[in-house]
Amino acid sequence: MDMKKRITLELRNRSPSEIAELVVDNSRSADGEVEGLTDAFTELEFLSMVNVGLSSLAKLPSLPKLRKLELSDNNLSGSLETLSEKCPNLMYLNLSGNKIKELSNVEALQNLKSLQSLDLFNCEITSLEDYRESVFELLPQVTYLDGFDQEDNEAPDSEADDEDEDGEDAVGHTGDYDEEDDEEEDEDGSEGGEVGLSFQGKRGDQEDDEDEDDYAEEEEEEEQPGVQGEKRKRAVEDEGEDDDEDDDEDD
Repeated sequence: MDMKKRITLELRNRSPSEIAELVVDNSRSADGEVEGLTDAFTELEFLSMVNVGLSSLAKLPSLPKLRKLELSDNNLSGSLETLSEKCPNLMYLNLSGNKIKELSNVEALQNLKSLQSLDLFNCEITSLEDYRESVFELLPQVTYLDGFDQEDNEAPDSEADDEDEDGEDAVGHTGDYDEEDDEEEDEDGSEGGEVGLSFQGKRGDQEDDEDEDDYAEEEEEEEQPGVQGEKRKRAVEDEGEDDDEDDDEDD
């Protein structure tokens, strides 16, 4: 698919001024020139034209907000001065896999004052003696060359940052999950409390019944001495009657 048609498809009925990111990798450019891009892409911040057969950037439109430009695996060997004119705020530039052979080819990037990261991997220039030292000296604004700074510290990975953001969402989700668990535990606890109260109520009723039984037994015990007293009284009276009968017989 040619680049112009690919850009039209990527718009998806939106106006160019609404586009912040545009990827047209593996499409075909006519005569090695940029086509389909216009000055109307005023909000474009990320542009990727990987392996599209570019040999010149002369027709690149003005992209004042462009921060990141992917141009790897093309046929570029020069015309890089266009970048400082059309993309003055560029911070990341990937030119790996192009036909850049000499330091003079990248000298034009000196005017990209905001450029922080430059990738020239798989370009012939990397075989030059003192390649890294020379590029850092030529482009002092550049912090990372081919993914590493002058002390061989690796550049931060934007994809890792995205993963970190996903991790924070997950912790939040986990936090919400814990709160739900706490609520379930509270409900279980309240139910358990009700069961406990019910059990205590039954136990209290049992204790009351036992107290009533003990009280009844005490009453029976209190009544028993009276009964025994009546029995003794009757026994005495019976003995008295027997004595009277004996006296009558003697008389």
